[in-house]
Amino acid sequence: MFKNLRYDVNSVMKNDPAARSFIEVLLLYPGIHALIAYRISHYFYTKKMFFFARLISQLARFLTGIEIHPGAKIGRGLVIDHGMGVVIGETAEIGNNVLIYHGVTLGGTGKQKGKRHPTIGSNVVIGSGAKVLGPIVVSDGAKIGANSVVLKDVPKDATAVGAPARNIVKTSATIIEITDVRGKMRKMFNEMVI
Repeated sequence: MFKNLRYDVNSVMKNDPAARSFIEVLLLYPGIHALIAYRISHYFYTKKMFFFARLISQLARFLTGIEIHPGAKIGRGLVIDHGMGVVIGETAEIGNNVLIYHGVTLGGTGKQKGKRHPTIGSNVVIGSGAKVLGPIVVSDGAKIGANSVVLKDVPKDATAVGAPARNIVKTSATIIEITDVRGKMRKMFNEMVI
């Protein structure tokens, strides 16, 4: 737990230019406090001590304004910047080195059972106020724009914006393919003209 805590604090210091020292982040950042409470409540949740797990998560919510269900699965290096209003649902899964800004919801779309919250890959950035809803996948390296409503999968290294969100920047592999097609078409056109 202490290795994860050090890693989480260092991630905040790397991603937040306002962070001045390790001790400042540890003592004064609500995102770190919410993660500490989450890791404790998640331990109780995995031991099927659901009441204690929810009690700890609700106390953390009261103190930080960040609600993380103890059943969520969160990797190392999650940065919750500012944090107020962040909600992470029970079946949400978050990879490593993810940056989430205030007002983000990783939620469900109904009362169905089973997996009903999103899976967020590693190195993802989710902008302020974004809503990522349902059992969708946001792949590694993706970016979600502020106030976007994401209802469909987001490919690797893509950027999704809008309500409902649409991908505006595809992976670099797709861009290379488009460039190759344009080059071939230009060559064919030149040959036809000559």
